[in-house]
Amino acid sequence: MPTPPRPDAAPGMETVHLLRAVAVELGLHSARFANQNGMHPTDVRALIALMDARRAGQEVTAGRLGAELGLNSAGTTALVDRLERAGQVRRVRGERDRRQVVVEVEERAVELGQAFFGPLIERSLELLRGYDDRQLAAIRGFLEGVREAAAEGRE
Repeated sequence: MPTPPRPDAAPGMETVHLLRAVAVELGLHSARFANQNGMHPTDVRALIALMDARRAGQEVTAGRLGAELGLNSAGTTALVDRLERAGQVRRVRGERDRRQVVVEVEERAVELGQAFFGPLIERSLELLRGYDDRQLAAIRGFLEGVREAAAEGRE
């Protein structure tokens, strides 16, 4: 009777293991940034969420930020207070609804992030320039699918 293949020998597992290794390295890279700047790793995740929202033209309330990060109300308030004291974010009235208070990332935080993460971003872009449009679409589709699969358990 033939030996069944090991689960880690299944097609694609090498890619899954590599993706896991990339996630670990990116987490460590982010932790170094947090450590060098006296931040908690959650602070970095919050700043990324706020920069992504800014790039998409979206306003972010503290409640929405907390939901994205999986924090309760008290934890979110402590996070925003900490980032505000550090000059990383500011609370302002919403443009769409002046009754809402939204959290915006300060330009100082963007510049700090660009200084640290810029070389990694540039290297990533350099690597991507080696792929054609079809290959880039496949990479994008794979990464979007993995992100969606990971987010399924969030709610």
